[in-house]
Amino acid sequence: MPLQHKLAALPPLSLYIHIPWCVKKCPYCDFNSHTAREAIPEQIYIDALCRDLESALPLIWGRNIHSIFFGGGTPSLFSASGIDRILATVRSLIKLDFFAEVTLEANPGTFEIEKFKEFKSAGITRLSVGIQSFNPEHLAKLGRIHDDKEAHRAIEIAADSFDNYNLDLMYALPDQTMAQAQQDIAAALNYAPTHLSCYHLTLEPNTPFHNQPPNLPDDDLSADMQIMIEDRLIQTGYQHYETSAFAQPQHKAKHNLNYWQFGDYLGIGAGAHSKLSFHDRIIRQARYKHPREYMENALAGHPVQFENLVNRQDLAFEFMMNALRLTEGFDISLFNERTGLPITTIQSNLDQAESQGLIKRDHIRICPTEKGQRFLNDLLALFLPTK
Repeated sequence: MPLQHKLAALPPLSLYIHIPWCVKKCPYCDFNSHTAREAIPEQIYIDALCRDLESALPLIWGRNIHSIFFGGGTPSLFSASGIDRILATVRSLIKLDFFAEVTLEANPGTFEIEKFKEFKSAGITRLSVGIQSFNPEHLAKLGRIHDDKEAHRAIEIAADSFDNYNLDLMYALPDQTMAQAQQDIAAALNYAPTHLSCYHLTLEPNTPFHNQPPNLPDDDLSADMQIMIEDRLIQTGYQHYETSAFAQPQHKAKHNLNYWQFGDYLGIGAGAHSKLSFHDRIIRQARYKHPREYMENALAGHPVQFENLVNRQDLAFEFMMNALRLTEGFDISLFNERTGLPITTIQSNLDQAESQGLIKRDHIRICPTEKGQRFLNDLLALFLPTK
């Protein structure tokens, strides 16, 4: 179904590259990741990625890449020369913005000093390090392959090699106390990372934790942990700019901001998703999920398993589902720019959200209130499309 109003301009475009292998799959993880039980077919997979990108060029012709994100899985399992080859192919096929942010996810169990210096030489500008906790008991319960000493060593290597890096932390962990959550935050702040992502552990369907739930903190304690983390990081000078994201000034994650502002992204790799805008429509794609199936199809020139148009009735919800995660909300004009719809399309939904104290707005911006941030799912439910 074509858009009600054509897009006057296309949004920024990011590139997501999925590396699907891990040393060991964690019991809480529902991402498309696979335990590397034998040698990873790195070169064949890179061949498939390069072919995948080539086949996508007609959809993004003439557009610049704003940011690149290597996610997984554990992308740092790949060699630095492999990452260099991928980025060299990207540069040869697509124009990158001069200050494009290029992020690589890495787990502490895969850190080697020289390897990470080589990642930087290959063009990685930012690391995202999956610490999750500094407590050895919690790391064991989460099924992580690293211990607390490796966590600290990984951050030292990251800080030595990169000016810009993120630490992933989780809270509301099995049997975690408030004092232990405070200790994790204090340990992270000792390194003064440029960015912190703090996630509430959730029991996702089809994971071992969902099938056999561990003993988790109750809702009240979990909420207190969240408030403690937000207060501590804000007091330390971090900007709480998205539900789970905290940044030092000038270090917000460009790639993730593009998602939250309903920008475009091309996803290549096993199970990767894309959202691509055209002047008269917006499409979503999904690549083949299993690595073997993906490689076969990508090398044959047809990596996309599913593609569909985003319906007009879904556009408003999809926009709000992303933009309302931002603590500062969004400019009203952005809604029309990214969806092709007038803001009056959701006037009654906005009225209802405001009457419940979940948003505040003026003639320029709409943003969630503190209550709206706390009860984000309730806020988003007000924008669900009626079929």
